[in-house]
Order: sequence, then structure tokens, then C-alpha cells
Amino acid sequence: MNPSTPPADDPGLKLSPCPPVEHANDGRVPLKLRRVAIDTYRENVAYLHRDCDVYRAEGFQALSKVEVRANGRRVLATLNVTLDPRIVKCDEIGLSMDAFAQLGVEPGHPATIEQAEPPASIAALHRKINGERLGREDFRAIARDIAEHRYSKVELAAFVIATHASELDREEVYFLTEGMIEAGQRLDWRERLVVDKHCIGGIPGNRTSMLVVPIVAAHGLVCPKTSSRAITSPAGTADTMEVLAEVELPIERLQEIVRAHRGCLAWGGTAHLSPADDVLIAVERPLSLDSPAQMVASILSKKVAAGSNHLVLDIPVGPTAKVRSMPDAQRLRRLFEYVARRLGLSIDVVITDGRQPIGQGIGPVLEARDVMRVLQNHPLAPIDLRQKALRLAGRLLECVPDVRGGDGYGIARDILDSGRALEKMMALIEAQGARPFDPEHPPLARHTFGVHAPADGVVTGIDNVQIARIARLAGAPKVAGAGVDLMRKLGDAVRAGDVLYRVYAEYPADVAFARAATERASGYTIGAPHQVPQVFVEF
Repeated sequence: MNPSTPPADDPGLKLSPCPPVEHANDGRVPLKLRRVAIDTYRENVAYLHRDCDVYRAEGFQALSKVEVRANGRRVLATLNVTLDPRIVKCDEIGLSMDAFAQLGVEPGHPATIEQAEPPASIAALHRKINGERLGREDFRAIARDIAEHRYSKVELAAFVIATHASELDREEVYFLTEGMIEAGQRLDWRERLVVDKHCIGGIPGNRTSMLVVPIVAAHGLVCPKTSSRAITSPAGTADTMEVLAEVELPIERLQEIVRAHRGCLAWGGTAHLSPADDVLIAVERPLSLDSPAQMVASILSKKVAAGSNHLVLDIPVGPTAKVRSMPDAQRLRRLFEYVARRLGLSIDVVITDGRQPIGQGIGPVLEARDVMRVLQNHPLAPIDLRQKALRLAGRLLECVPDVRGGDGYGIARDILDSGRALEKMMALIEAQGARPFDPEHPPLARHTFGVHAPADGVVTGIDNVQIARIARLAGAPKVAGAGVDLMRKLGDAVRAGDVLYRVYAEYPADVAFARAATERASGYTIGAPHQVPQVFVEF
């Protein structure tokens, strides 16, 4: 078959020969830019037609790295090649949505494309793949090339797996963290004390940040909370806050809000803070790789870049949490403390109960309902979410010199009970751009079904991983009103047929996926009271 002829079984592709394209003065070929409406999730992708003169003349290969220039700007992208002129024509170059936005031009603007230079750090990557120890300059170069999208997805995966398989020593973790900070911008709030709270993740619900920020900001502390969106979880802080307010804020607007209100709850993607981390996360999470080294570098680079100098870090421990045992938690704690100390960041690591989800709702709307109920001191507010948020906020408040150790919890409780935390949260919501939301009538997905206890007994186990998976199959977080609403927690007595939780989904297909998952494994274990697992925590 001639390469320019479409397959016989695809009558929709009717290709005509490409017209000749005149070359620019510098020898490169100008093509017209086209925005291709494909979300490639943090990966810049370029598209050329297979019969394009440029593709043929320049010896491009699919999945190779190319450099696209227009309007005095450049974008590094992974090349995809198409047969379909409906995607790009022969005189066009297409760019995925994020890549197109980076050039700041209109469709049809002339652009040039050429082979990208190999990453300068590729030799260091190969040495790490071979198990060698890398130095400070090696990690700086790698972080810089990752942030500039010079690595292909294959090379990124190789780096993630290499650092996972041959565990980095603690100084290498510090070098990687330092390199990731330097590859982006760093905020300076010109305040003596800038605080933050972070959880290593893995526990559904657990939306404590949305309570801690208004509590400590109401006390006067600066808390610029920039959070991520969910990748493999049913909701991130940014997804849940987006139910209540805008979270994609220009960096200038974010800074104005923090200076005016002492805090924010925003998505961190617009701030260009530790951009190498954003790229790496897009590879790590789908591979279910979360090594201690990458976790420490990811979290601490983001916090230092955001201008924080005091961090309370939540490490949940439980049978289905990221950290399964107390010895593992202590090892991770020591690594965080070592790297934080080298970076000049004060850190307070708190080991918490990770045996089950925190709160009642799992999914953006359900979690937003729980948060607002806690702030409103509502009788149906989940007690575990309230208590955990108060204890974490109390630990942050105790970094203030005039707050004695042990007094923070009481101060945080008074701020919450008095309504000052709710008042601060409403001010943040208004400043960021409020969205209508009634916690008494949350906009849940249309379809719902209950999952029932198979026998009499006590809830002796809740699988965090399975509950999160069911919520995602139901549509969360892309469908904000989808998710899981828990009716029973550990230690609760149940009778056969009692509803353990309800699943909400917008589309019949999502209902079917989620229902099939619950039938294979509900995520709940029913047994005798003495079978409830115990965990030692450090609150």
C-alpha cells in the first residue's frame, strides 16, 4: 500500500496530496498552528500529518521530541503522526490544549518545528538507571530538563522506576528536592512565619486542609495553601474547593488574596511551583509508584517553593494506607525531617490513624458538604473530620511563640465553635470567586444505590483503596456529585441488610461499573468487636 493511501477499511479518510510548502528564510518550514482539542494531561503533544513535507523532509519519527516556535516562544512536545486531515492538515502543526496555550497565539499563526536537542542530563539518567549515586549538579540538571518537558514519557518512567528500584540515599533525596525547587519559581511572602499543612495521601475523605486553613488564618497566621487535583484518588483538595469557589487563580491574584485574607485554597498548577514535580506525578501515580524518596521530594519542594517555612505533615498509618506500619512511618518521618532541616524548613510530623476514610463523603460535592457542616457546627458534621482538623490546626498554632505547647487545640476549637473559621472561609470563597452551594441540598449525581451489610456484627475493617476505587468508578472527581457516602465506620454495630454506604453516579455506565466493583469486594469487613485493628498514633 502507498503510504499516502488510507486503509481500505477506513472510508472516512479521503486524503489529497499535500500542496508544496515554502521554506522560511532560516531553512525551517512555516506551518499554521492548530489547537487540537485533546487533553493530554500535562504532556505537550504536537501533531503532524504523515504526508506533510516537513515530516518527510526532516526525518521526524513518532514519539520523538520536537521544538515548536511561534511568537518568540517555544514549546517542547512529543510528536504524534496522523493520517487524518480532520486532526491536522498537511500545512498545519497541531498542539494539544496545554501546549497551544503556552505559545499565546491564535489558531493559524505561523510556527516552525524542528528536532529537539537531547536532554543535557540524559547521561546522568543513564547512570541512575545503572544504579549509580548521583550528585547535586546531576539532580539539578535532571529536574531542569523534566520541568522544561525535555524528557519523553518513556524517559520519565525510566527515571521514576530507577529512583524507586535503587532507593536514593537521604542526601540524594535532598539534592533532588533542591533541584526541583530551583527549576521553578519561589514565592516570598515577606513574613516571619508562613505555615502549611499537608498529608501524604492515601486516605479517602480526609479534607482537613479546608478546615485547617480558615482556622489558622482566622488566628492571623499566613497559610498559602496550594493543592493538587486528584490523579488516581476520588478528589483532591483543589477538586473539593472548586465546588465552592474558583481555584485556578493567576499567581498575582493568589498573592493578593493571601495578603488580604492571610490564606487561600487554590490549585497550584498556575503558580509554576516545582514544575518538575507536576510532570513526575503524572507518571508516578498511574504506575502506582510512590517511593519515600519521590514522596519527600514532591511534598517538600512544593512547600518551600510556595514560601512556607513551617509545615505540619500528616502521615496516616493503617492496613490499607500508604504507610502500613509504625516502623515504616518512623523511617519516613526521619527522612522528611532530615531533608526539611537541610532546606531550612521547620517540620512537625504527626502520625495519625489511617485505618479508614476520614469524614463521611468521598467525592468533591460530598466532601465539600462535610467541610461546610464542620465549619457551621452542624449536628450532622462528621466528628472524626472535625477532631483531626482541630488537632492539626492546633499543632500549627503552637508554632506561634506566644502559644504554649498543648494550648493549640483549645484555641483552634474556640475559633471553630465561635464561627470565626466559617467567617474566614466565606471570605476566602468570596475572594476566590464564589460558586453557589447549599450543604443541606448538595448537587449529588442522579443515580444512587446502597451497599448492604451481609451479616450481623461489627465493622472490623474498611479498605481505603477499594472504597476510593468504587468512588472513582462512580465518576469522581470528574463528576463532582459522584462518589461514596459512608453510613458506618469502624466499630459500628450492624445488622444484615443495613446500608454501609451509598454510591452516587451520574451515568448508567458508571452505576454499572461501581456496582460490579461493590459486588466483587464491598471494601467492608464485618466481624466481632475484638477483630477491629488497633493503631498507635501520635496526636
